[in-house]
Amino acid sequence: MSAIEVVVVGSLNMDLVARAPRLPVPGETLLGGSFATVPGGKGGNQAVAAARLGARTAMIGCVGDDAFGRELRARLEGDGVDCRGLREAPGLSSGVALIVVDDAGRNGIVVVSGGNGQLAPADVDRHESLIGGARVVALQLETPLATVEHAARRAQALGKTVVLNPAPAQALPPALVACAEYLVPNEIEAAMLSGIPVDSIESAAEAARALRARGAGNVLVTLGERGVVAVTARGVRHHPAEKVRAVDTTAAGDTFIGGFCAALVRGRSLEEAIGFAQSAAAISVTRPGAQTSIPFEREVVPRA
Repeated sequence: MSAIEVVVVGSLNMDLVARAPRLPVPGETLLGGSFATVPGGKGGNQAVAAARLGARTAMIGCVGDDAFGRELRARLEGDGVDCRGLREAPGLSSGVALIVVDDAGRNGIVVVSGGNGQLAPADVDRHESLIGGARVVALQLETPLATVEHAARRAQALGKTVVLNPAPAQALPPALVACAEYLVPNEIEAAMLSGIPVDSIESAAEAARALRARGAGNVLVTLGERGVVAVTARGVRHHPAEKVRAVDTTAAGDTFIGGFCAALVRGRSLEEAIGFAQSAAAISVTRPGAQTSIPFEREVVPRA
């Protein structure tokens, strides 16, 4: 078996996706247009994205002992993701995400953790050999924070590149931020973590500088159609987004993370890795669903 390059420690959900003309307001009932069950979860999405976009990838996570859990594992394995680190929690349901997508491609999401809430530091330790053999470890916040911090600390101690996607938005221990060689929040997450409202490229750069000052090595703030603001030791750079017609933005951020990790292990520069990840994410928003929208490496045209 070829050596693993990217390890994703995180969540797996079955997405229950309804399409409607617009997102409902509180107390409102809308008639939807369609419904589908689609494998998702930020961890699972990022693992599939990294694998499809060229990296040998492994997943450390926890599902329930139900049909959703079996399908989530099968789908990952179908994309070539190593699932030795995927544990089944007896007596629990797998994680689910209830998603409404409107005609403009915007979404509203409610996540029920299920088995994801059982992912423990011991699961990380049990599969430390996977982390030890990889180059990049990707983390998000849909599993217990203690487990995320433990994985980040172990990965850093083993000399691995830690990519932390601080989603969903929540306060983080300073030690976890300091473990991240690449901290990749969106504008909402960047604002919560920095205390600086993010509503422009300039304010995104200000928030990113504040997060670097708190210990993150590099900060990439993803701004959807406005692109990515990267703040590194070399300064600030804005990477404009590709212009596409969005159908569904679900998993766009996860596609960016997976593509970014895959590009890093291929030895691409930071600028090249961001451009590759942006191109992959731009394709994903033109397709419905979470993992169903993630492109393959052959589909992504490198940006000039």
